Amino acid sequence: MSAGGTDPSFVLSGPAGTVVAEGLGTPFADVTTADEALRRRSVPIVVGALPFDLNRPAALHAPERVTFTDRLPEWPSQAPPEVRVAELIPSAAEHRQRVANAVARLQAPAATLQKVVLARAMRVVADSAWDPRGVLSRLHAADPAAYGYLVDLTPAGAPYLGSTLVGASPELLVARIGDQVRCRPFAGSAPRATEPEADRANGAALAASGKNRHEHRLVVEVIRDALAPLCTTLDIDPEPQLHHTDALWHLSTRITGTLRRRATTAMDLAVTLHPTPAVGGHPTDEATSVITELEGDRGFYAGAAGWCDADGDGRWVVAIRCAQLSADRRTALAHSGGGIVAESDPLDELDETTTKFRTIMTGLGAPRE
Repeated sequence: MSAGGTDPSFVLSGPAGTVVAEGLGTPFADVTTADEALRRRSVPIVVGALPFDLNRPAALHAPERVTFTDRLPEWPSQAPPEVRVAELIPSAAEHRQRVANAVARLQAPAATLQKVVLARAMRVVADSAWDPRGVLSRLHAADPAAYGYLVDLTPAGAPYLGSTLVGASPELLVARIGDQVRCRPFAGSAPRATEPEADRANGAALAASGKNRHEHRLVVEVIRDALAPLCTTLDIDPEPQLHHTDALWHLSTRITGTLRRRATTAMDLAVTLHPTPAVGGHPTDEATSVITELEGDRGFYAGAAGWCDADGDGRWVVAIRCAQLSADRRTALAHSGGGIVAESDPLDELDETTTKFRTIMTGLGAPRE
C-alpha cells in the first residue's frame, strides 16, 4: 500500500501507450492455465510477469479493472527515501572471475557455447518505504522512451507474496496486433558520457565494435529462426541501429512479421521467444545451464513483463533494469547483466554491469554520481 492510495497491480507504459491494471482478480501461477482462460474467453485479459526460468511459477493475473491510456497517471508525488547499498552478489572480484571462466569455456577448442549472459545482484535498503508508483515515475522521467513496468508478484506465491517488480526496459520482446508481429531485440552496449562529443564517440565505437556486433547478431538470428515457422513474411533490418537510454548506448534491430495463424497469441510468442540470447545466451539450453550453475534462480529478473487479451493481442518487454521491492517496501533486489562472448574482457564486463545498475538506482532515488 502506498501513501495516497493503493498500488496498481500492473503497469506497462511505453511509446505505444500505457496499460494500468488494478486488483489481482484471478491469479495464475501457470502460463498454460492463463493461456487456456484467455482462449475460452473466461477472462478478457491477463497481465503480469514471466520468470526467467519458465519451469518456475509465473506472476500472472486477470485484473479487476484495466485502463488503456496515452501516458502514466499523475500519482501523488513524494520524496524518495534515503537509500544505501547493503550487499553486492557476488563481489566485483568474483564476478570478474566468473566472466574469465566463461570466456575460457567459450574459447575452448571444442566449445559449443557461443554466448552466455552473466548477471550480478545488488541489495539496496531504504530508511522508509518506497512508493512503487514513485519509482516507476522517476524511471519514466529519466527515460520517457523506455518501457516502464510494475508487476505485483503475489500470484507466484511464496516467497513473492506482497512483493513488486518495477523497472524500465529498453527492449521489446514481442508485440502482436492482429496478424502483425513486432520485436526489437537489444544486445551490445556502451556507457553514455556527459560531454556530447565523447557521448557520440561512445555510440560510434559501439556501432563499429566487432565483439558487440557478434553478440547482437546471435540474438537476431535466434529470433529469426524462432519466428520463421510462425510467419508468412519476416522483415529484419539489415544492420543494427544505435539506441540510447539514460545510461547506455545499445545496438537494436527492428523485426516485423505476419503470422500464419491468428490463433498464435502474444503470450504464445513471448513463451516461444523467451529467453532470447540477449538475456540467456546461445545455445539456450547450454547457456541457461551455466547461468543456473553460477547464479541459481534469477526469479523474475530477465523474464518478461506484459499482457495478452482474449483476442490474442498484447505486448511483452524484457524484464531488465529492474528491482524487486519487498512486501514492506524497505528492501530492493536489483540485477544487472552482460552478454559474454569469446572476445569479452572481464573488467569491461564488470564495468558494464555497474553502468546498467544506474537506471534502477535512479528510480530508487539514489543520487547520481
